[in-house]
Amino acid sequence: MSLRLYDTGTRSVRAFEPLEEGRVGMYVCGATPQASPHIGHLRSGVIYDVLLRWLRASGYEVTFARNVTDIDDKILAVAAERGVPWFAVAEGNQRVFTQGYDLLGCLPPTIEPRATGHVPEMIALIRRLIDKGHAYPAGGDVYFDVKSWADHYGELSNQRLENMRSTGDTVNEDCKRDVRDFALWKGAKPGEPSWETPWGDGRPGWHLECSAMATKYLGPVFDIHGGGVDLIFPHHENEIAQSRAAGDGFARYWLHNGLLTVDGEKMSKSVGNVVLLPDLLDKARPVEVRYYLVSAHYRSLMDYTDSALAEAVSAYQRIEGFVTRATEVVGAVEPVSPVPAEFAAALDDDLGVPHALAVLHEAVREGNSALASGDRDAVRERLGAVRAMAGVLGLDPLSPQWARSGEDDLRPVVDALVAVALEQRQAARVRKDYAAADAIRDGLSEAGIVVEDTPQGPRWELKRD
Repeated sequence: MSLRLYDTGTRSVRAFEPLEEGRVGMYVCGATPQASPHIGHLRSGVIYDVLLRWLRASGYEVTFARNVTDIDDKILAVAAERGVPWFAVAEGNQRVFTQGYDLLGCLPPTIEPRATGHVPEMIALIRRLIDKGHAYPAGGDVYFDVKSWADHYGELSNQRLENMRSTGDTVNEDCKRDVRDFALWKGAKPGEPSWETPWGDGRPGWHLECSAMATKYLGPVFDIHGGGVDLIFPHHENEIAQSRAAGDGFARYWLHNGLLTVDGEKMSKSVGNVVLLPDLLDKARPVEVRYYLVSAHYRSLMDYTDSALAEAVSAYQRIEGFVTRATEVVGAVEPVSPVPAEFAAALDDDLGVPHALAVLHEAVREGNSALASGDRDAVRERLGAVRAMAGVLGLDPLSPQWARSGEDDLRPVVDALVAVALEQRQAARVRKDYAAADAIRDGLSEAGIVVEDTPQGPRWELKRD
């Protein structure tokens, strides 16, 4: 079974056939860092990280580009409000985005281009559009003429041009030929950064930058373009229009992830329900947050609640508990290759992570049964499969990414001390002094150490916060 993906452009699930055999070019719209990332941004990050991992696990060499919109109306507004340089706002928040992606185990992109570093490519694209009659300068700005692309404009978002309203993306609306035309380039304003162009000083429009950067690093035609459903219109619609009007085939598959709400409401500063990563890290470890964010299908609307996060924490700890116990019994077992067929089929079916997780948890249950029966060969087999499946999702408990800071350094000391206590507890049980045995166990529990009696003897672990 080959990979199939839901393509927004055709509104259908299509077999994935890359432009070049064995290679994939993927572009994902990244941050506009006017503020720190909320969990909706991070959900998008881990979703496309799973796609990246699955493509690579399937044998593809992937060039992954994720842009940074480091100049934008919102960034300029925040900078003016705070009285700081615009680039300080963009750079400071982008560092927080990067830290968030790293903390949640997202692999780095092949290239992370910034809008301000690609103005020459944008100027070249504008010139091509003007020469072909699809763009025009007016009032210091440069606009895309949507009527010149009227037969195709709206195809991605399934809209008709006559039903669209003004873009409202410039103060010079009266300079446009049509109020639905969108800005490719915005003329310089006092106090704002600007770059020199043949049509006057100014700065990039939001949509122009992605077309210029995607084609620079992935070519005029590439495989996958991703982003949130909120970007379908106008951002991605405008990217397609300007790129194809200029003569580029642009993206062949369009993927869009669902949004994330909080207790049924859209996140909003005015409502006061914006959830940031530090808010979640008070309730769960980074790997548990990642599990939560990948657990729903990527195209679904996801509603955050504390109880949903708690369920995800418990589910991940079942995987982690089996891997820990199995490793103690059979030693380190490397992930198997390839992954189990049912797991692969789930991910090939439009990245069906919920079904894939069900396959993973079934392997965990089988592994726990093998542990209980003492079947070491079955334990070893299930451990390799569980690690392989979890690894594709970025959730392998034995990955160095998820080693808890400082715990490994203290483990030998704590292990020796706990071993003494467990010996004393076992001696008490042998002489049938169960009160003393329970007191030792309770004392360890108060110290944050959980003891579990297994057929192979007692084992312990530190309590999860």
